[in-house]
Amino acid sequence: MKRLFYFILILVGISSVHSCKEVMDENGDPLVDINGNTGLNGPRALYREITDSDTLATYYYNGLQLSKVVTDSMNSTADIAWSGDKISRVDFRGFLDLNGNGKLDKDSITYTQQFTYGSTGRLETISENRSFYKRSTTAPYSVTAPGPQTLYKKTKALYGIKYSATTAKLDSIIMRNGPDVSGTPFAYTGYSKTKYEYVGDNVSKVTRHYGPISGGVFGSATAKLGYEYTNYDTQINPFTLLPNVYKISRLLSTDYNDVKSWILSPNSPTRYSVTDLAQPIPTPVIFSTNYNYDAQTYMRRGYGVNYIYKPL
Repeated sequence: MKRLFYFILILVGISSVHSCKEVMDENGDPLVDINGNTGLNGPRALYREITDSDTLATYYYNGLQLSKVVTDSMNSTADIAWSGDKISRVDFRGFLDLNGNGKLDKDSITYTQQFTYGSTGRLETISENRSFYKRSTTAPYSVTAPGPQTLYKKTKALYGIKYSATTAKLDSIIMRNGPDVSGTPFAYTGYSKTKYEYVGDNVSKVTRHYGPISGGVFGSATAKLGYEYTNYDTQINPFTLLPNVYKISRLLSTDYNDVKSWILSPNSPTRYSVTDLAQPIPTPVIFSTNYNYDAQTYMRRGYGVNYIYKPL
């Protein structure tokens, strides 16, 4: 599982590039001047995340509720359903970087996440059904002219969300997953345990352990990864404008997204590290940035990504 650690480093390195795109909204009207110092005034929504080579995410709203997120230039889409003031379901179809090499996989994925809330209104479980598709490159098809996307496997996952009894903050997420094979009794075969720590309201440390499940029993961890976030600013994190449940869904979409757990924080870290905790002498790999802000102290640029807002 050392491979997972190095793929995360590749992913972080590729995404940390400078951006200077000018962007417009869906009507063709200019949004924030990301090269100036003015920005928006008044209420806003997060509209886009961009680098100099790609659009990482575009956010669409139905009134004040987030309704759809298009997450790459191949138009991968997450449709978001609500029940009252709570997200009830996310349906994703498109492409993900499942191997963490910084490039979208050519094989497509669909998944549905259903969200269950407790009596206090907090998210308690996420159930997920995921389907994987691939394109044949064998005759009569080829690498340059592959066949249509064809279903080749399914999985199920269940995420248990726990909160601190003293602070009510997100404390841990325990995941169980396994193959969903027609005609075969379903059983969980793998797990992960993710632990969150804080300094004030900001996420300061995340650890995630992965391992097998056999007969319903968790085995010894086969991979252990750690992320630490330090030197937080005092300005406004762009992701405070997104629903917390969607942010958790985003972090769970791949094994590599834990590195971005700072999106759960109200502020933004100017320094973070990734560590393979399974090594005899764990050595953190450190990343840092300088942020740019607008007049209302919203962060506009950091770690090679520009954040574009639009007025409400």
